Amino acid sequence: MKAQEVMGSVDENGTLCLDEPLTVQKHSRVKVIVLFVEDEMDEDDEPKESVLNSLRTSLQQAKTGKTKPVSELWDGIDAE
Repeated sequence: MKAQEVMGSVDENGTLCLDEPLTVQKHSRVKVIVLFVEDEMDEDDEPKESVLNSLRTSLQQAKTGKTKPVSELWDGIDAE
């Protein structure tokens, strides 16, 4: 099986409408698994933009040599 991830919505009649068409080479049957997006975000989940900003900052720090040895990463981890 191959997989594609797309977003969509379900109307009041239960009809699934995809935000964009699937890219397929030929007519075929599919298996659909629907994951419902929760209205409230899990408190452990960070917004996508926050995660991307953190990754950009980390990449820039790595490029400029502003890194720490792995042995130092655990220093003070138990401090509250």
